[in-house]
Amino acid sequence: MDTRKLADYLVNEIRESMASHQDFVLSGRPKDHAEYQHVCGVIRGLATAESIVKDLVQKLEQSNDD
Repeated sequence: MDTRKLADYLVNEIRESMASHQDFVLSGRPKDHAEYQHVCGVIRGLATAESIVKDLVQKLEQSNDD
């Protein structure tokens, strides 16, 4: 599997997980503030992971161009 396909797969999985967690929050299902904070932290972590994957792909593509 090439780098681009792997990155696309990872970003897609991360986005699906983020969407699921966002839907959970938006539907009002967190049972208390602690659960709300936890889910928001998960979303923030997934957003960070997505950014890391995208940055890595960009760096790998730039290094291949050199």
